[in-house]
Amino acid sequence: MIGAPITRREGRAKLLGQPLYTDDKILPGEIRGVTVRTHIPRGILKGISFGEGIPWEEFTVVTAADIPGKNLVASIVHDQPFLVEIGGTISHPEQPVVLLAHPDRSLLEKARRAIRLDVEELPPVLDIESAIEKAQVIHGSNNILKEILIDKGDPGPVFCSAVKVVEGEYRTGAQEHAYIEPNGMLAEVGREGERLTVTVYGSLQCPYYVHEAVKQLFGLPGDQVRVVAMEMGGAFGGKEDYPSVNAGHAALLAWKSGKPVKLIYDREEDMAATTKRHPSRTRIKSAFDRDGLLLALDIDFVLDGGAFVTLSPVVLSRGALHAASVYKCPNVRIHARAVATNVPPHGAFRGFGAPQSLFAIERHMDVCARELGLTPLELRRRNFLAIGDRMSTGQVVKETVDLEAIVSRALSEIGYEEKRRSFDAHNSSQSPIKRGVGFSVFLHGCGFTGGGETYLASVAGVKGLPDGRVSVLAANTEMGQGKTTVFAQIVASALKLPVDMVDVWSADTAEVPNSGPTVASRSTMIVGKLIEDAAYGLKQSLIQQGLLEMTYTPEEFREAVKTAVARHGSLKCYSQYHKPPHIVWDDTTYKGDAYPTFSWACYAAGVSVDMVTYEVKVDDFVAVQEVGRVVNPMLATGQIEGGVAQGIGWGLWEEVQWKDGRMVNNQMTNYIIPTSVDLPRIRVAFLENPHPAGPGGAKGIGELPMDGPAPAVLNALAHALGPIRLDEIPMTPERILARLEEADRG
Repeated sequence: MIGAPITRREGRAKLLGQPLYTDDKILPGEIRGVTVRTHIPRGILKGISFGEGIPWEEFTVVTAADIPGKNLVASIVHDQPFLVEIGGTISHPEQPVVLLAHPDRSLLEKARRAIRLDVEELPPVLDIESAIEKAQVIHGSNNILKEILIDKGDPGPVFCSAVKVVEGEYRTGAQEHAYIEPNGMLAEVGREGERLTVTVYGSLQCPYYVHEAVKQLFGLPGDQVRVVAMEMGGAFGGKEDYPSVNAGHAALLAWKSGKPVKLIYDREEDMAATTKRHPSRTRIKSAFDRDGLLLALDIDFVLDGGAFVTLSPVVLSRGALHAASVYKCPNVRIHARAVATNVPPHGAFRGFGAPQSLFAIERHMDVCARELGLTPLELRRRNFLAIGDRMSTGQVVKETVDLEAIVSRALSEIGYEEKRRSFDAHNSSQSPIKRGVGFSVFLHGCGFTGGGETYLASVAGVKGLPDGRVSVLAANTEMGQGKTTVFAQIVASALKLPVDMVDVWSADTAEVPNSGPTVASRSTMIVGKLIEDAAYGLKQSLIQQGLLEMTYTPEEFREAVKTAVARHGSLKCYSQYHKPPHIVWDDTTYKGDAYPTFSWACYAAGVSVDMVTYEVKVDDFVAVQEVGRVVNPMLATGQIEGGVAQGIGWGLWEEVQWKDGRMVNNQMTNYIIPTSVDLPRIRVAFLENPHPAGPGGAKGIGELPMDGPAPAVLNALAHALGPIRLDEIPMTPERILARLEEADRG
């Protein structure tokens, strides 16, 4: 089954409209909930008033004073309140203050607008520079949410003696996830004697994150809280930590009302209030010798974390660890910080941190090539990592890395050398259309950073069913990426069964163990390996019981499972993650093996620019990657195509516009994402190199395609437009015009 392009298992049901999403599930007697939010970036909440003309006695009203447990969302750091208290600090313009529930949705909206918040406004911090300069101190003593320092060698003296030193500053903007289905939760609270029970159904990536948050909110033991992941219409990281907030809100309303409460955001509220990709600023100082060899890198990497810590530490960590990318360098200093601002907290988004730092280093390498009089390709080739080289953390590259082969395949597919020559000739004419071709080379760490997987100690299993089939037990969710199909393929391959004999249990905390969150390109490689091992264990159990021979037919396996389940009542085998002994990592010094392995890629883009309107069109795109063994080529290709589309959108069009800490273009009419007519044919190729730590040799794939498109497109733009400052994304027509005018003045 490994390597087979099996059709997505849930595809037919979705095509027929059969799956139940959160808003489709109806519980008897359910009512609707809404959230009343602040509208200033910073201040003190003095009071809450309820307007006239509303039958408030009919409403369920929840404020911070009602919360039975801790008024803090369980996360890496517990600093975000579920609701602002009277006398408490307002930290961003979309912070929840009051929850309302009522059966009549139109009256509910009218009531929401009738609530007035009495606030004392304070000066806000709204950007990275203001946070660093401490114009106002809004977090701790220095506005730093997290700080990381990576040191290798001593870059300082090298800059004094280097033949060439090149400096640059690069910025990336926030990005909206734009999933099809907005955030939504349905909660019900019951009693079993004196025991309070809370059940939450929702659109979420990480059931056990929500489970922990609801436990803490109500002060309940784990067996009194149940979280069920419903069918999900996309996530991309936007439903990793935020569902803990609105799950808690729905549960509070259900608890106080005594009725099931459904809390579904509309698109405008979802875009305004939920997390975005972290905006970033990266400053790079690089030193080269006369042969173009990289001698030193000094990288200052800053993320805008927003009002609370949330997931900024892990986003910052990944960004810092990817900042030096695929280049060997004996002297590296990476100073990474996430700073606090008075905007809604930023969070995880496909690639989380790596796309920001990789954009900077890949644009920088093109700038350096021009300064050194080398082609972008030649400069990179002279500095590629190879087996035996040490990365910025001191991690030794132990696996075979053939970046030359990956790059050669991508550039050959797009016709890079021929296009450069023909585009140069074309651009010297008077044509109003300028053309360019460019590429990026990059890597992405598989699984959680450093000791993250050890900390999680994830557990997954395989269960025999009474009818003789088997089922996968894991908390990882299906959000359109194909997890259900891939997990079934992994277990079917391990047990040598047809894939229709493998079921995948829904992510319900009452039924499945904590296999960790569905993030970080870890589901296939990390959890897939656990279920592969569990499948081998289940087979071995049947053999040891004398129910199965070493070689067997699917029907013989089915009968063995049926007999075992009938005899013992259940048949389950679990596997838990244990750190391989060769992986050594120190979270305090950021030295050692940052990731168990990496995926590698080269993306190439051809673009055209209309010099009248400054609109950019991506005409051609090639994505070549090495992701170990490809479990399902059809689904893997879809992952790459989707990631490339998001990356192109982030690079050219997707601009979050802020005013006083609020997103003001929070509609799909004025937040521009690419459609099918805006995108080229995306040609995808895989160079397989099986990795022993992954199931069937597979590595991570889901986040990799977000890393490369934006720098590849802007490097192509640089070829089309010449040596102008292309250091920020999205590179909108307005920014292109401004950069051209700046170059003319210069």
